Amino acid sequence: MIVGQKPRPSSLDPFKAHLLRRISEGCSKATVLHREITAQGFNGGYGIVRAFVEQHRARPDLSVMVKLPSVREVTGWICRHPDHLVERDSDRLRALLDRCPELATAADLVRSFAGMLTNLRGNQLSVWITAAQQAALPGLTGFATGLTNDLDAVTAA
Repeated sequence: MIVGQKPRPSSLDPFKAHLLRRISEGCSKATVLHREITAQGFNGGYGIVRAFVEQHRARPDLSVMVKLPSVREVTGWICRHPDHLVERDSDRLRALLDRCPELATAADLVRSFAGMLTNLRGNQLSVWITAAQQAALPGLTGFATGLTNDLDAVTAA
C-alpha cells in the first residue's frame, strides 16, 4: 500500500471551520469571507480564500433544473383553445399564470377576445377595449388602441 503525503499545513487551516459554516449559511462571497477572517487574525491573501470558497460553494443540481418554455410556446398555449392543450402544457401554463398576474391578465384578455370573435359577440367589443386599456399591458393596449382608431371599419366587418 502506497501512502500519500499529508497535505501541507495552510495559513487558512484555523479558519476553515468558520468559512465552511458561513458557506453553508449561504455566504459565498470571497471578499466578505476574507474580510471576516482577516478581522479574526488571518494574514493570508484574498486568492487563497477565493480558491477555498470556489471548492466548497454549492453548485446547482443541473439534473433538477427545469427548462423554461419559450415565449413562442407560452403564446401558443394562451392562443390555443384550452380544450386543445395537452395536459402537460395546460399544467405548465397554469403554473406560469399562477406566478405572473400580468400574464394571467393577458391570457384572460386574449381568451375573452377569441370568445367574442368565435361567438359573434361584437357588441362586447367596447367593454373588451376598455378592459385591455385598463390592464396597461403594452401589446394589448396597442392592439386595443388600434381597434379604437379603426372602430368603424372593425364593426362594419
